[in-house]
Amino acid sequence: METDAVRMTPEQARSALADNEHVRASASALSATPWPNWFFLTLTLYAAALPVIYGGVTADSDWLLPHSAWLGIMLASAAVYWVLFVVAAKAWRDKTGVALRFDVLPKRATLPLAVGLPVLVVGAGFAFRLTGRPAWLIAASLISAAVSVGFHLAFVRLHRQTV
Repeated sequence: METDAVRMTPEQARSALADNEHVRASASALSATPWPNWFFLTLTLYAAALPVIYGGVTADSDWLLPHSAWLGIMLASAAVYWVLFVVAAKAWRDKTGVALRFDVLPKRATLPLAVGLPVLVVGAGFAFRLTGRPAWLIAASLISAAVSVGFHLAFVRLHRQTV
């Protein structure tokens, strides 16, 4: 019994496999694409504000605001950040059909970020508490904002190279 199946030549099969690989690479690149610009700005502002807020929470005595106000600001800003994160992820998924995934981002870049920024924020807060000098918080804020911008630009470049 003979079927009407079309047999591919070896060249056609290799071409189909190459196309399949290109689609997979494009899907991975889309998943790793940077956030929408409005969320990138929100993330940068949050990264810049967090060392100052944490410094206010960890200060020995009331610094500029009472401890309870700093704690309230920290909790409110974290809640707003997470709500905006969910909105940005949904907007990206609706726009591209691809969910944001952290597992496709290069580990050599994301691991230092995941470890370095918390160390920077906590370290600056403790240095401020020990010395009373807000320069530690200002420096940590500037570094955090610069890192946020740098990572955004790196992921834009990564996305453009792979799509």
